[in-house]
Amino acid sequence: MKHIETDVIVVAAGLSGLAASIAAAENGVEVVAFEKSNTTGGAANMGMGPLGVGSSVQKNQMVSLTPGEAFRKHMYFTHYSVDARLVRDYYYKAGDTIEWLMDMGIEFVGVQRAFSAPENTRAYSDGEFTWHVVKPEGGGEPGPRCATTMTKRMTEKATELGVSIMMETPVKKIIMEDGAAVGVIAVDKDGGEIEARAKAVILATGGFGDNPIMIKEETGYEFGKTIYNFAIPGMKGDGLKMAWEAGAGKVTPIMEIMYQLPDNMNHFILEGAFRQPCLWVNRNGQRFMPEDQIGNTTFTGNAISAQPGKVAYSIFDSKMLKKYKKKGPDIVSHVHPHDLFDHFDEQWEKDLVDGYEPIAQADTLEELAEMAGIDVVGFMEQIEEYNNMCDAGYDEIFEKDRVYMQPLEKGPFYCCRQNVGAYGTLGGISINYKTQVMNNEAKVIPGLYAVGTDACNIFGDSYPFILSGNTMGFCLNSGRIAGENAAEDIAEF
Repeated sequence: MKHIETDVIVVAAGLSGLAASIAAAENGVEVVAFEKSNTTGGAANMGMGPLGVGSSVQKNQMVSLTPGEAFRKHMYFTHYSVDARLVRDYYYKAGDTIEWLMDMGIEFVGVQRAFSAPENTRAYSDGEFTWHVVKPEGGGEPGPRCATTMTKRMTEKATELGVSIMMETPVKKIIMEDGAAVGVIAVDKDGGEIEARAKAVILATGGFGDNPIMIKEETGYEFGKTIYNFAIPGMKGDGLKMAWEAGAGKVTPIMEIMYQLPDNMNHFILEGAFRQPCLWVNRNGQRFMPEDQIGNTTFTGNAISAQPGKVAYSIFDSKMLKKYKKKGPDIVSHVHPHDLFDHFDEQWEKDLVDGYEPIAQADTLEELAEMAGIDVVGFMEQIEEYNNMCDAGYDEIFEKDRVYMQPLEKGPFYCCRQNVGAYGTLGGISINYKTQVMNNEAKVIPGLYAVGTDACNIFGDSYPFILSGNTMGFCLNSGRIAGENAAEDIAEF
């Protein structure tokens, strides 16, 4: 068995692990990071950018949101059901973290919100301009995966500071002695065991989005049946299981809910095309929310999760499709291409030929419902009610913005089933505001820290889309907090 001694061990080199490694190394301690994959960055490589509050990027765009305002907004959203001190420290650090990243050479194209709410709900559901979108390497339009540039620069900074990143070397166990974490057991790519000893261990393994059994056991969702979440390879819940085995207190994990299509990245045009305020119904053919609110994908995912079979159906007719092609989508996504309807026909015809199961097209509404698996009688009753309200120009049920009250009349008709989705899992390990792991009696386990989505217990039951970029923001800032605190604790030895 190989033996290693260092000051700080970081378990996984995703976004939070990189942040922890850099912060600890900047404070003069020796760091070894173990990464089970062959690359750094983890799930952050799929993203676009983190939250920041009070950054120079915001100030240059005349965004006046303060850390205190963001803190209060977050706590009101969660009904004070989460650790207020941790949330407070996170938001007050978030602006400085953007500057910290910029000092590494990371550039941001600007700051934006995830969506804009309709006027009648803007006061309580509108997004703030907190999402710092990373400028893609080589330029071009930002989109999914543009944050890869950020993780590259952070990896370079960690290496420059002397952090040893051991790739393809997963950690299997935390070494506990006298109630304290003193190291880990890891396995290298050749199968050889490594005993690594340190004064602090920081867990940053990214949750269990790639573990269907654990998803079922911990959240009740069934991967590929009732939920279609991003499953970043390797995210098996290693950190949570090791922490719980070591005596960490357990906080019930949640899925970071939204909604998406099965295998959505290969059907990206259709996913964006049907995220429109047309008619949305459940399996019984009934509307279940005001369709002008679907821009908040967390709220929509929650609503779909409450429907029969945890599915919904987005439907428009040929007249609406013609309008979308001419004028563009009613709801413009910051994630999906703005010109997606220019490519709709090509993607639609391909997916029809390939037999892509969530979609259906028919010349009559009755036939469409039957093909899609919607109750025909209930659906036709809903169509009659909805079309009458469209003709009257007012939604008597949900008060949907009358601009979007467009009847379904002209075939062919288009339908796409919507499923509950998730970016991954959130939380599970109990921590305090210093990111120190606590046991079930809320006592600190010496030497053990947890960061990122392994310990992101601050959202309550739903991701706060009103403060976008929040998951990446928490990963970065909890990582920095852990690295700094671990270094400070080591200095006091």
